[in-house]
Amino acid sequence: MSNEQNTANESGVANTNPVIVGLDIGTTKIAAIAGRKNEYGKLEILGFGRANSNGVQHGMVLNIDQTIKAIQTALENCYASNPNLVLSEVYVGIAGHHIKSLQTRGDIVRQTTEEEIRQEEIDRLIADQYRTYIPAGDQIIDVIPQEFTVDNFQNIPNPIGYSGVKVGANFHIITGDKNAIRNINRSVEKAGLKTQDLVLQPLASAAAVMCDQDLEAGVAIVDIGGGTTDLAVFYEGILKHTAVIPFGGENITNDIKNGLGVLKTQAEQMKVQFGSALADEAKANAFITIPGLRGMQPKEISVKNLASIIQARMSEIMDFVSYHLKQVGLDTRLLNGGVILTGGG
Repeated sequence: MSNEQNTANESGVANTNPVIVGLDIGTTKIAAIAGRKNEYGKLEILGFGRANSNGVQHGMVLNIDQTIKAIQTALENCYASNPNLVLSEVYVGIAGHHIKSLQTRGDIVRQTTEEEIRQEEIDRLIADQYRTYIPAGDQIIDVIPQEFTVDNFQNIPNPIGYSGVKVGANFHIITGDKNAIRNINRSVEKAGLKTQDLVLQPLASAAAVMCDQDLEAGVAIVDIGGGTTDLAVFYEGILKHTAVIPFGGENITNDIKNGLGVLKTQAEQMKVQFGSALADEAKANAFITIPGLRGMQPKEISVKNLASIIQARMSEIMDFVSYHLKQVGLDTRLLNGGVILTGGG
């Protein structure tokens, strides 16, 4: 990556690792974060900036101009947190209900069967999967090998160093709508940046909050964002399923706005300050007073009512999650690591 900047660490040795920049284009906010690995292999955060997002709905860029402005504001805030940064190439998170995933199988027959399997052969096997048939209008975002086979050996996590005639693997292929991807790339480029790679949002969340034990035990990551809820399911160390559910925190805010007859800003404020997803535990005698518009009477809103509105939408989101888990035959009994909840929602 071209973001080469040297910062001296405690020992006075310059850190020449590249600066890695992540850009999360969300429905409620756009966040940019810059970091680099230190000498212990841990990520050191160099700068962070965020901005309110207006041009994105359910994780999809609908208004390019507004999105460009928001990306630029997030970048300015990132520079403000660290004026020495130079940012050019970014890894961009992608979500939206146009994201689909499919499972495929691929094999190659090797020319030199006596030699050990090399990385180039694995790369060729993965590259072949990009030619998989997918519906017109879609585009492959990522190809993730799940487990490999070499001749009669099954379930090999990494086949490099083995020797054999035939190498194959099961793949998890993630696709998205071409136009949606084009809009993201265009917004990033017009904001003066270059897209290094598109990363599926649930996989980025999973990498951030998971450890190897979680992977082995089996776990579902549920990232409740503003416009979407992202799901990634891992079992026996393998990515089994990814999904983007088109509901999130914004839907809860809208439910409160419509259900209680308040303004959107008031609904958001109530959700953040007094919101709870368990109506049974909310105090029955607690009320929130909201000033009336244009001299009208102030409104008294019961905290219990607020909680029951939030609970209804949260239950719906969780129903979608359990539906997806059943789809892949992994209900909660098999996931010993349980469910990890993350995200602003």
